[in-house]
Amino acid sequence: MAKILGIISAVVLAFTALVAIKNKSAYETEIAEVATKKGELSKEQKRFAGIEAEYKKTTPLVEAEADLAQVEESIASQSKKNDELKKDLDAKTAKVDSNKQQLDQIREKTDKIGDINTLASKVRVSKAELEELTMAVSAAETKVAQLTAQNKQAETQANNLKQKLETLSSGQSLPGLNTVIRSIYPSWGFVTLATGGSGGVGANSTLDVVRGDNTIAKLLVTCVESNSAAASIVPDSMASDTVLMVGDRVIASSQKPVAQSN
Repeated sequence: MAKILGIISAVVLAFTALVAIKNKSAYETEIAEVATKKGELSKEQKRFAGIEAEYKKTTPLVEAEADLAQVEESIASQSKKNDELKKDLDAKTAKVDSNKQQLDQIREKTDKIGDINTLASKVRVSKAELEELTMAVSAAETKVAQLTAQNKQAETQANNLKQKLETLSSGQSLPGLNTVIRSIYPSWGFVTLATGGSGGVGANSTLDVVRGDNTIAKLLVTCVESNSAAASIVPDSMASDTVLMVGDRVIASSQKPVAQSN
């Protein structure tokens, strides 16, 4: 009987040791997996820190301000050219008036002086100069008209840039934004977009994810680069049975869905 109990005890101890070894192995596996996840999280945090630093250098607001400054400089340059052309036009007009006065004086002297050939030669020269000045004035007027049209175009461009700057500064994306989801990270609750500041995505703006005519989720933009952006999925904005997919359309929240061209 004692031998049987000894055998049973040995079997129980062996089984207990086997279970302990398996539990230790599973525990070590879990510890290794947790360490791996922490490493991945640390890499993602460093990557987003780099993206945020790059964003501060390439923010669309800075680009819009630079474009606006360039347009305003162009307007000032063209206005200066207009002023110079106006002065030239006034000088040539004054010369035409002076020539007319000289011609009138010559005609008055014709009655008193008998050298008709000399007077006729002077008249022909004055007439040729008058025609030349008339053509120069006409060309100057045409140039002024062209520069005026260019000024209007530049002013329109400046107004558009100002509106873009005001929209982005207010924490909104541009109304014409129309992009798609490039990648999805469901575990982290965020997505990346196929366009960024150059396409009208504004930092801290709210976007709609649409399928057909329906909004299926909302996004909050957290990071913007020139040609890409990252956005968090707004909690409770998506139905429990809805799954976001790469290629889903994304528009500004104030914009109504528009049929996407193939």
